[in-house]
Amino acid sequence: MPDDAAAQLEALYKPPHALTVAKDIGHVDRHGRRFIELSPFVALASVGPEGGVDVSPRGGGPGFVRVSEDGKSLLMPDRPGNNRLDSLKNIAQGSGEVGLMFMIPGVDDIYRVNGRASLVVDEALAEGFAEFGKVPKTLLRIAVREAYLHCPKALMRADLWGDSHRVDRATLPSLSEMVSEQLGLEKPKATHAEQVESLRETL
Repeated sequence: MPDDAAAQLEALYKPPHALTVAKDIGHVDRHGRRFIELSPFVALASVGPEGGVDVSPRGGGPGFVRVSEDGKSLLMPDRPGNNRLDSLKNIAQGSGEVGLMFMIPGVDDIYRVNGRASLVVDEALAEGFAEFGKVPKTLLRIAVREAYLHCPKALMRADLWGDSHRVDRATLPSLSEMVSEQLGLEKPKATHAEQVESLRETL
């Protein structure tokens, strides 16, 4: 990338509105807290020790991520997944820098938090995050550095909560079928419905 790449970009785009810059207040206020309380989904981006970036979806009941009283930190449980542990290893071995993007079904606005995460192994604390009959093995504590509401244009363009781009799941092969074909394995015998039910049993 050339040394003047940033200047070239700034020449292509209009400068941001003053409110766009000022809206990062550096902590989670009452509006951000309410947004997180209503959010059942967040995308978690993390950076590994070699600079590689990973983005992982995280879900739970609305408010599964909790905000500290002072709004300067978050606690997020780690739910059972595929055990690759990409995000957790990035946080444990890398800088701990993370970005979170909270979404609420039916709402086009997004709430974003950036900060530094650390792993917490505390059985007593984890008990308070039990969900789906399971207690998380670890929690993430995120020290908030940036926190702000994000413009809804992307979700509006995608009509994410509407029907204009909705796809029947049968349009695609099942997840197991796609992965099996990618790896040259035998086609799975279980139907998509059976696979989904199996996943529900392990939430």
